[in-house]
Parts: sequence; structure tokens; C-alpha cells
Amino acid sequence: MINFFKSLNPFNIIWLAVILVALRVGYLINSPAKIEFAFADPFARLLMPVSASQSPIAPALNVFLAGVIVFVQALLLNHLVNHFNLLGKPTFLPALMYITVSSLFKNFLVLSPPLVCNFLVIWMLFKLLGFYKSNDAKSSAYDLGLIVALGSFIYLPFVYFFLLIWIGLIIFKPFSWRELIAGIIGYATLFFFLAVYYFWNNSLSQFYNIWQPLSTKFPDNIRVTDYNYIVLIPVIIILLACFVTLQQNFFKSYVQVRKSFQFLFIVFLVGCFSFYNKAAFHLNHFLLCAVPAAVFFSYYFLYAKRKWIYETLFFILLASIIYFQFNTF
Repeated sequence: MINFFKSLNPFNIIWLAVILVALRVGYLINSPAKIEFAFADPFARLLMPVSASQSPIAPALNVFLAGVIVFVQALLLNHLVNHFNLLGKPTFLPALMYITVSSLFKNFLVLSPPLVCNFLVIWMLFKLLGFYKSNDAKSSAYDLGLIVALGSFIYLPFVYFFLLIWIGLIIFKPFSWRELIAGIIGYATLFFFLAVYYFWNNSLSQFYNIWQPLSTKFPDNIRVTDYNYIVLIPVIIILLACFVTLQQNFFKSYVQVRKSFQFLFIVFLVGCFSFYNKAAFHLNHFLLCAVPAAVFFSYYFLYAKRKWIYETLFFILLASIIYFQFNTF
């Protein structure tokens, strides 16, 4: 299967849709009667008064819409990777890996703010990876600040992705304090208008409460069932194999590609460790790590030499995802 997606064949889009459905059919059969869904964080409900405890969307439609979003994001990510030539040759592997990674857990299969925010992650990467060949990045840094502010409006932990603007400028560009400030101005612009809206509605005190979760105590534990750990075994093996392959080919790559993979690793870390300020933490937060993880997976499967090893790894990953969707223990 992996070899089939190594080429940029338009017919692969059909197979991507088939795999997308196959990785969700188990959850559809055993889907709960009610799925909670809140499109925005509590502070945004002054603008969009939506109940967090009730979803107006039927479970089957919820999963279908989430699948459509994942499919579109997979194609966008695939275009991103091929546009910047991160893998050295055009391929459909990033799309395949994104669809796979975004199906790891049942929490990933439904609509959620982190899933919507992945559109913003991909959009940010287009602009951030473009820093390398840009002469003036002030306008892009301002736009990135707006994007992070919009993501924070949808899902507050996305605020930590603001760090990626400065880190991207440091990695891809010579130091310029004007570009660093442009990102802050862009971020402040949206929240300035939001503060004005709260002020007009005599709710300015609620605006100050937006930032309270940033002081949330780091959770002592994360509720993860045993099957989640089992599914993560092939994921960890593939990631380790990817880093070994990257290390072997690191200095054979172009400077832009090396810097891009360093930056993607930082994106992965920021996505992982930005969960702690969310009082009602859910496993779907780690969807924010799916974009860089899919690129890392693609790199390994594209350059792995022993077919029986990487095909077996991918089969085990797919089989474990499907198996635990059909089991309700």
C-alpha cells in the first residue's frame, strides 16, 4: 500500500477516501447516542451563544463532517509538503499519513476545536516556511499574529502557537525586531476589537477572565485508557525510525529542508505541551500534533529501504486503529 502512495497519482485521491471511510466505519457502528461539541471556548460564547453540553449535530453527521474536514486538510498538507519539496520528490504520502494519524483515537473522529484549528496550523506553515526566501516578513508576521488570535478564539491553548512566529523568524530569517513586533501587533488587533465588543455589551470583566486558564495548574494525570497505549506503540516505533532516517540523511538535504524539519519538530512539541491550560482537557487536543507527525511519518515511509518492515508497521497501525474502534470494552 505504501508504494502505491509514493507517487503523485491523481487516482490516489479515491484510495484516500476509501481509507478515510475504513478508519471511521467502526466508530460509526458503535457511535454513542450523543456527542458533545463546542465550536468555541467559553469566552467566545458572548458572540456565539452555543451550549457546550449539547451538540446540534447527529453523531453520524458529526463524524461525516469531521471526515470531510480531515480529507480537505490532508490534501492541503500534501500540497504544502510538495510545494516546499520537503520530501525531495512529489508524493501522496503526507495525505495518507495525515488521514491515518487523525484516526488514532475515537476522540479524533468527531468535530472539535483542535480539528478546526489544524486548518490554521497548515495556513501558518505555508507562511512560516515561506520566510526562508522572503526579503521582508513583516506583513506575513502580522498575518500570522491574526491567525494565532483567531485560533485562540476557537481553542485557547492555540495561543502558544504564537511562539512559532518568533521561532520561525529566528530559524528562517536574520534577526529583525520589527518583524517580531509585527506578530504581536497582529495578535493584539483581533483581541482589541473583541475587547471593544465586550465593552459595548457591559461585559468587560468577562474579557479579563479569558486569560485565567493560562494560570491553570499542570494536571497530575491524563486519563488515557489502556488501548490508547497499545495504539501508540506502532506510532512511537515509526517516529523513532523516522528520526533515525532523518539523522542519516540530515546533511545530505538542502539547508531549507533541514531548517524546515527542525521547525516541524518544534511545532510538534508546542502542540504536545500546550494542553495543560485547558481545564476540561480532552484527548482530541493532540490533533494539533497530527500535521508535523504526518510529515515525519511520510519521510520515514518514503526513504525506508526494507519493504516488508515498513509495510508491516503500517498494516499493524491500521489494524490496531480499526480493531479498537469495533471493541467497546
